[in-house]
Amino acid sequence: MSHRSRSSHVSVHRTLAVALAALTAAGLLTACGSSDAGEDVIRPKGEKDTGINIGPDQNRIRGEKVDAIAARVPDAVRERGTLRLGASADASPPLGFYATDDRTRIGSEIDLATLIADTLGLKPEFEEVSWENLFVGLDSSKFDGVLSNVTVTEERKEKYDFATYRLDNIAFEAKKGSGWKVKGPADVAGKTISVSSGTNQEKILVDWSEENVKAGREPVEIKYFQKDTDYYLALQSGRIDAYLGPSPSANYHVASAGQSEIVGTLSGGGDGVQGKIAATTKKGSGLAEAYAAAIDHIIQDGSYGEVLKRWGLSNEAVEKSEINPPGLPKTEN
Repeated sequence: MSHRSRSSHVSVHRTLAVALAALTAAGLLTACGSSDAGEDVIRPKGEKDTGINIGPDQNRIRGEKVDAIAARVPDAVRERGTLRLGASADASPPLGFYATDDRTRIGSEIDLATLIADTLGLKPEFEEVSWENLFVGLDSSKFDGVLSNVTVTEERKEKYDFATYRLDNIAFEAKKGSGWKVKGPADVAGKTISVSSGTNQEKILVDWSEENVKAGREPVEIKYFQKDTDYYLALQSGRIDAYLGPSPSANYHVASAGQSEIVGTLSGGGDGVQGKIAATTKKGSGLAEAYAAAIDHIIQDGSYGEVLKRWGLSNEAVEKSEINPPGLPKTEN
């Protein structure tokens, strides 16, 4: 999902201010201020009962300490009383981005990390760094963990422990009311689809197109755009049939603009393995078990589901946290 799984997808980099300004100017969404000056809501034009709060006052869903789970935290961390978490500095709605004050960090990753810290009886401390420095911070024990859209891979499992909390999916986004569903290569034969260059979703789309040709079907016409606003404009004007991109950003756009729909999703890892996003910690730190127990708790008490629903990510929910599950395979050099 961008993720910044580098070996998976390349993130959709954008600042909130630029994205909102461009999309609003294009008529693709409207950002409205509520009666509370501290709260801004982004919602489809003309709709009043839906929307996503992107203001600095988040009224974040909070949890309570569970002693039995908190006891799993290593002594040094428990005695410190804080959970030092690395977060990617890239702005990628709805995962982690800046509120309308351009200072407050908001998003689903922050909400979930806060709930986990609450369950462990710790105060979360976030530090935003570049993608590569997330792992440098884990290696040096500067960070106790990273919740920043990190995909589990077999290569990463050699150095890090993982506790999963969300599926890693990509999605086909089409114009609302398209009446089209994508489940496999045959469904995209002869279609014009946009994708970001150099991403895992591009590789999957190219493979599907080649599979169609071998089966005697039409290939996919692949279009590339420099900015997300360009492919959204192309989608609304009918120049492309769909955009294939990270599921979280596609879901966010569907919820905020109201002019498109998700017509198909698939694993960011392709057919081989279901990609999974996980809380990441240094191997042997002893924290993965605590994270998994905390994640299972918030799943069971419903707060996890509330967070995902709030950010339009319900279709990426997991039923339970897995420690070090099968990851995306190593890439051949």
